Amino acid sequence: MDLSIIIVNYNTEKLTLDCIASLERSEMGTYAYEVVLVDNGSVDDTMRQVGMKFPQVRRIENHANLGYSKGNNIGIRAASGRYILLLNSDTLVETDTLRTMITFMDENPTVGAAGCKVVLPDGSLDKACKRGFPTPSASFYYAFGFSKLFPKVERFNQYQLGYLNPDEDYPVDCLVGAFMMVRRDTIDAVGMLDEEFFMYGEDIDWCYRMKEAGWGIYYYPKARITHLKGASSRKKPKKIIYEFHRAMILFHRKHYQKKYPWLVNGMVYAGIGVKYAMSLLLNRFGSVR
Repeated sequence: MDLSIIIVNYNTEKLTLDCIASLERSEMGTYAYEVVLVDNGSVDDTMRQVGMKFPQVRRIENHANLGYSKGNNIGIRAASGRYILLLNSDTLVETDTLRTMITFMDENPTVGAAGCKVVLPDGSLDKACKRGFPTPSASFYYAFGFSKLFPKVERFNQYQLGYLNPDEDYPVDCLVGAFMMVRRDTIDAVGMLDEEFFMYGEDIDWCYRMKEAGWGIYYYPKARITHLKGASSRKKPKKIIYEFHRAMILFHRKHYQKKYPWLVNGMVYAGIGVKYAMSLLLNRFGSVR
């Protein structure tokens, strides 16, 4: 098996069916793939519908929402491919996406993980598909809007890498978990997703560990998907806001806390706290982006 595609489903019946249908239209050439669908305790009809319409899909049913990291890890353990693809249920792949990415990985054996160009329904770039690590300085410039004010200045765009052409390929620090193709040898070397991250931050943490172990991370826009972003996250907005900011704390504590003085760490945690409070207020009285 060349590729195992892991999809974690949580009450996204139509999106999941559409995602699998887009995979069915893929032109694979000589490559072979399997789809492993992990359901996190959904109450909709996804698993029955998938069984009827796509009987070849391997289905794993959990009895509770175990989170994105744990759900993917369960799928990875059941998978047999030499490459693992994390794929969100709210995505649509193009016909040549999988073949193009496998070929790229085969031709670049030092690359541990690669991501394609991810676009939103309006055709704009999902900026999360190519990122730098959220160091204290990168996070500061991003949180306080410097990256938007100076989109082409490298210093102020360390996180979203807005100064780099999205139609060119290059190494990056991290990719987005909505589409991340990972070499099985890399997973064997660095371990699977950290399950302490419930639904955010696990992709950045994984890429960080890969780079620490000497593997390359690559953005390859010759392949593309559409990300119907946020569709699987609308059920519990307060939970989502909480997990998003908790992931920031977990990542900094795990990878950066020992590298920076207490004053910098205190400012980081205080900044996350303020941002969390503001997000809750916006969610209560306005809108959350």
